[in-house]
Amino acid sequence: MRSTLSFLRTLKVIPLILLGGCSALQVVNSVSKIYTAEVKENIEFGTHPKLKYDLYLPSDPNEEFSNTPVVVFFYGGSWNRGDKSEYEFVGRRLASMGYITAVPNYRLYPEVQYPDFLEDGAQSIAHLSKELAKPEYKKLNPATQYVLMGHSAGAYNAAMLALDPRWLNAAGVEHQTSVQGLIGLAGAYNIYPIKDTDVQPVFNHPNYPPKSQPIDYADKNNVPSLLLAPQTDTLVSIERNTIALHKVLKAAGNPSTVESIEGTDHITLIGTLSPLLFFKGSTAKPIDDFMRELHQKNQLSSGTPGQG
Repeated sequence: MRSTLSFLRTLKVIPLILLGGCSALQVVNSVSKIYTAEVKENIEFGTHPKLKYDLYLPSDPNEEFSNTPVVVFFYGGSWNRGDKSEYEFVGRRLASMGYITAVPNYRLYPEVQYPDFLEDGAQSIAHLSKELAKPEYKKLNPATQYVLMGHSAGAYNAAMLALDPRWLNAAGVEHQTSVQGLIGLAGAYNIYPIKDTDVQPVFNHPNYPPKSQPIDYADKNNVPSLLLAPQTDTLVSIERNTIALHKVLKAAGNPSTVESIEGTDHITLIGTLSPLLFFKGSTAKPIDDFMRELHQKNQLSSGTPGQG
């Protein structure tokens, strides 16, 4: 659960391409511009200055989809660091694959603790649904159900919002008709007891709030999930989190898929959406396959093209 900056420092190729004082972060996001997207920055969804999201739009509608799927991506960083601006490479990559992608900020510790960042995430989705209903997006015909996606601590946020209906419902969003799927990358789904001293105060260690882990909500009513894990992870236990959540979801009769991405660790797993890690295993392919499968199932169940 480290920031994108930590990931960037792991890239051996970075020193070879840094020119003129450019930061590694600038390089990653600059290189990501090979993925075309229309970008709308700093859309406000709350009064706090942190509460804004960036929106990445496909250049043209994908004719394979009756409407354009929507992904909401939550970044990681132990709930105490990170910013949406660090994840341009994620937004651009997903938009270039044909998906409207929102990357929201959320308030961080020590300013807030659990569950404030979940409330922020729900508010961002509530605002996004109103934003995408504007006439300017009509050409893309955005889906009205969203896929929630996140990395590390962000995967926790996405999973809680996808599996526990309280947060979206409280924000005025009907959970059952608004969430289409969950994509988690190296997610923190079952972290008690917390050993990381940076994370402990976020959840009021050792007096953990009850029913505050995604694994607590893995019941028969959950949405389909794709849980991606790195080949090795020394920060978040794959067995205790990804595998455990998958097993509970499956046991409850939910569609859930786990895939290990070759050659990756906790940080480089999300980094494979950057063109700089082309030599690693791909997260883009299983994400794309999952999104297409969701769309096909939705069309079969609705029987009406254009409904998301």
